[in-house]
Amino acid sequence: MSDIYILMIVALAILAVADLVVGVSNDAVNFLNSAIGSKAISFRTIMIVASIGIAAGAIFSSGLMEVARKGIFVPGEFYFDEIMIIFMAVMITDILLLDFFNTLGMPTSTTVSIVFELLGAAVCVALIKIGADSSLTTSDLGHFINTKKATQIISGILLSVAVAFSVGAIVQYVTRLLLSFQFEKKAKWVGALFGGIALTAILYFIFIKGIKGTSYAKSIVDVIYSGGASGLLDWANDFFSTSFESVKELAKAKKDFVKISEEAGTVSLTLRGLLEIYVLPIVGIGFVILSALSYLLISVFKIDIYKIIIIVGTFALALAFAGNDLVNFIGVPVAAWQSYEAWSASGVPAHEFSMAILGKKVDTPTLLLFGAGLVMVLTLWFSKKARYVAETEINLSREGESRERFTPNFLSRGVVRGAMLMSQYASAILPASVQAKIEKQFEKPVIAIAKDKKYEMPAFDKVRAAVNLMVAGVLISIATSMKLPLSTTYVTFMVAMGTSLSDRAWGSESAVYRVAGVFNVIGGWFFTAFIAFVASATLAFLIHLGGTVMIAILLLIAVVLLVRNTLNYRKRAKAEKEEDRLKKSESSSVQGVIEESADNIKSFVNRANKIYGNTLESLIKYDLIALKKTKKGISKLDAEVEELRDNIFYFIKNLDESSVSASNFYITILGYIQDITQSLEYITKSGHKHVNNNHKKLRFNQIKDLKEIDVQVNDLFGKIKRIFDTRDFDHIDTIINEKQELYDRLNQKIDKQVARTRTEENSPKNTTLYFGLLLETKDLITATMNLLETYRGHKE
Repeated sequence: MSDIYILMIVALAILAVADLVVGVSNDAVNFLNSAIGSKAISFRTIMIVASIGIAAGAIFSSGLMEVARKGIFVPGEFYFDEIMIIFMAVMITDILLLDFFNTLGMPTSTTVSIVFELLGAAVCVALIKIGADSSLTTSDLGHFINTKKATQIISGILLSVAVAFSVGAIVQYVTRLLLSFQFEKKAKWVGALFGGIALTAILYFIFIKGIKGTSYAKSIVDVIYSGGASGLLDWANDFFSTSFESVKELAKAKKDFVKISEEAGTVSLTLRGLLEIYVLPIVGIGFVILSALSYLLISVFKIDIYKIIIIVGTFALALAFAGNDLVNFIGVPVAAWQSYEAWSASGVPAHEFSMAILGKKVDTPTLLLFGAGLVMVLTLWFSKKARYVAETEINLSREGESRERFTPNFLSRGVVRGAMLMSQYASAILPASVQAKIEKQFEKPVIAIAKDKKYEMPAFDKVRAAVNLMVAGVLISIATSMKLPLSTTYVTFMVAMGTSLSDRAWGSESAVYRVAGVFNVIGGWFFTAFIAFVASATLAFLIHLGGTVMIAILLLIAVVLLVRNTLNYRKRAKAEKEEDRLKKSESSSVQGVIEESADNIKSFVNRANKIYGNTLESLIKYDLIALKKTKKGISKLDAEVEELRDNIFYFIKNLDESSVSASNFYITILGYIQDITQSLEYITKSGHKHVNNNHKKLRFNQIKDLKEIDVQVNDLFGKIKRIFDTRDFDHIDTIINEKQELYDRLNQKIDKQVARTRTEENSPKNTTLYFGLLLETKDLITATMNLLETYRGHKE
């Protein structure tokens, strides 16, 4: 029997490593985005700083491991065999759920995942126990679940959404009012003051509040203050006595301090009492020192203090992430191993050994924490999914226009309208002079970039990046010091959204898309909680029924799904890399626009040819899966064309005075490309609809005619691609001269179908589909010829 549990421990250890990889891929977005989005420091520097922070945070995270042991359920109410069922169900569910979200590129909460997985599995096993014992009822479920702690954790996670958004918005608004977007032109003392505030907040809450409760902090204090609590109290009394205005106030502080020291009985916790009593003096002294240091760095060494804040903040946030979230990845396997050690040494059968031992505090081995930190660091450097997930938050918080990934919905539209009404009311109340001053502080600078250089603008400036890091780091480290597994994803994401709102990054052109994106992400979080609970409970029930065999089956399924998702992701990433993506025009001259348009036409025609051919082939084969794929392909192409049209404003702004005529050419070309896209969209959607509704297959003569048409269209698009690829535009006339011949062939097919309909056709749906395909193909060829004629006219 012992061998079975050893195998389960080994499986949990392997799942822990995989969960670390998957989890970091998801959560890297939390501490990388501010530095990446601001482009304040190089990507290599960001990765080095974050790696050091992760390694340090992993080593200092032991205290939070208690959440996996007793934070959600009451361990004394379960036996060893039941605990192992809970832990196995949780780990299998967790890794599959996180990998699913990573593949979608959506940031989700590892904390919410683990909490609701533990809750779901524990509830399931508890209900099984209740069902097997006639003396128990469902009302006794509260004896098995740590409802108070679970409610505290869940409410804290949910509350973090509102708190993070509100605090981020308020701090960013105040900061922007004081610094404006012209922060680099402000006096040196202003930057030093902001540096003092930001660095003090980060260092105090991360390095003191976040680390003080660990075994390392205790041992350091024991060495330094070997004289005991009284010696530390005397030192504190001498150092801080001047901070109190009256003897009475000082006496009260002493009394509180001594009380905490006596209750704790250890020097390390006396340090905690010192920090809690003398918060203001410590923060005040730290602020003065760090402000002076910031001024020295700015004035003497000419160092950008905002870069320093971003570096320190990235380190701090990475440290807080590892310290707070490591429990989500290895907390369950560590608890399982400690449970096995206790059970194997007891000699009691697994179904009789109570797991009350998990209710006691047990330190996690340092070597294990170091190994987990190493896996996290390596994943950070080599995971491509981590960067894919990061794009979502950066784009939602980006200053100005970007490629909008989310579609507006009634909720986002309603919120934006409500916000606009509130803004109008506020404008009516505030005096005009105050409004003018506020508007001046939020006036964005115009950055002049040489037209012959390509430069990707930062998603937001260094001030917003610094506020993101400062606020998120403070909130997360407070929760860490209180032993609450606050969701780092929720906090960092909502802080970024709050600062974006205050910074007016969501203008009228983008607000409805950004708000829709926020709702989509938050909706995904609630979906995570629901799925985590249900899936974990289901797996726990299956393991209870099937035992070892079911565990083996579930592990095999997990491996297959992970491998499949990885292969699909790599395949999709490779396809996107190789795909001829349409590019925005960045040229400012007529000749440059013509050249760039030629590249786009080549790419567009190549993809249009594939979509058209695949649609007809899939329709002929009655292949619904292939038709779904082509439908997705045309939707993607349509989105890229729409993105080019959305860029017309910036394209015209970028043109030289002598090249304004190029705008008419560019707009006309885009119009014909959109016409071709619409014809392809009709063809793919009608084909998919026909097969999806299980209508009759096409007749033999119809299939024969469609194959002939496909050959002709493929030949046409192939010639166009070669012309624009080689820039041999003299052959455009040859293709245009073939236009009437193509029309005549299509008209012949239409006449033949009319004759078939009158004599032998008996399917109205087939007739409708076939005529639709022929007519849209004719429109497609018309738009293609118009595009070629427009291009020929400008080349002449």
